[in-house]
Amino acid sequence: MQKIYVQDLNKYLGKEISFSGFVDSIRDKKWVMFVILKDSTGKVQMTIEKSEEKNQKLLEIMNTLTVDSTIKVEGTLLKNEAVKLGQMEIIPQKIEVTSKAQPLPFDYNNLDGVNIDTRLDYRWLDLRNEKNRLVRQIESTLVMGMREFLYEQDFTEIHTPKLLGTASESGSEVFEVKYFDRLAYLAQSPQFYKQMAMAAGLSKIFEVAPAFRAENSNTNRHATEFTSFDIEFSYINSYEDVMELEENLLIAGLTKVKEKYGEKIKEVFGKEVIIPTKPFPKIKLEDLYKELHERYDYQIPSEDIGDMNAEAEKLTSKFAMEKYGHEFIFITGFAATKRAFYHMRDEKGELQGYDLIWRGMEITTGAQREHRYEEIVKNANEKGLKEDVKFYLEFFKYGCPPHGGFAIGVDRLTMLLLNLSGIKETQFLFRGPNRLNP
Repeated sequence: MQKIYVQDLNKYLGKEISFSGFVDSIRDKKWVMFVILKDSTGKVQMTIEKSEEKNQKLLEIMNTLTVDSTIKVEGTLLKNEAVKLGQMEIIPQKIEVTSKAQPLPFDYNNLDGVNIDTRLDYRWLDLRNEKNRLVRQIESTLVMGMREFLYEQDFTEIHTPKLLGTASESGSEVFEVKYFDRLAYLAQSPQFYKQMAMAAGLSKIFEVAPAFRAENSNTNRHATEFTSFDIEFSYINSYEDVMELEENLLIAGLTKVKEKYGEKIKEVFGKEVIIPTKPFPKIKLEDLYKELHERYDYQIPSEDIGDMNAEAEKLTSKFAMEKYGHEFIFITGFAATKRAFYHMRDEKGELQGYDLIWRGMEITTGAQREHRYEEIVKNANEKGLKEDVKFYLEFFKYGCPPHGGFAIGVDRLTMLLLNLSGIKETQFLFRGPNRLNP
């Protein structure tokens, strides 16, 4: 028999059912015992009348049981308007204990004062918290919305290798792993293989998969392993085509979330799911610097000229709301020295790419890619990478259409959507410089 979930119980009113779940609470009254059972979709009451002789064995079982144990109940599901929890109750005939819980290290229903690292040590208990479980469901819906949009646009989902024979972007930020008699590297991104798909003629592809960054960063936005939503597509006219696709993708994902969880997000997280309007505002980096200086007396540090930093990103969101009344803003005109060699440059040497800022943080770096063999070889040489990326340069020798793409960190996107304090709260299992377990 398939598992019956709480959310579907109303289909079985008046019927004999088998229900499995966790014991959420036990209220042992003089004449009756109320047991609240739960699964991932909600809670239901089980009622055991003490006056009935046939229930004595059931009461003995429940009297030896601890909260958070799991049981399987066979009984009748009855309508009872006096029951606050769904106006229904299970009247059991048989109870089977499937696991007995030991005392918990903390109360996951009240996480105030519980250190985040203690919670992560027992992440499987931390995720029993309804709010934390809701984060997972919302992120799943967000990804589903974006996936569905791409499938409707005839994109193909691919799966690229995460073990590479050479560093994918920068040798200073990769994890080395022993690979039989030589070294391999964990992929920082699927960038090279996304572009190989373009050279193969696949035209429109995406991937949702882990990426790895060997950055010793202990911030609320960084992780050494994260989920990246990557897109690449061909026959574009400029990077503005890439920006437009990202607008549509984000609108699709956020719309799906708002439809399913909008009211719940407002209630639990105190945050409105705002569906952005098109087009998103755009500004050149040089003009943005002037705006930030004039409005907020902010001067970009010399080492960050040609790029952004965390403080500038926060102020940029403030500026976007003040000037455009918009939560999203594209920044263009970055210095080529600050970006990867595969980003296209125009005849003036200007980078054909962008960053997208949302709620005070960069969520995307996107660009038109360099697809011309001679130009990409020149760019690689300029960065001193020719031999390291020799296999990648081969992709462009035999014809490759103009293309572009971007990547979105799913964990960071969810963090900003729900106004969470950091990426440790967002990821199913966080990985950082000081955490490899559980």
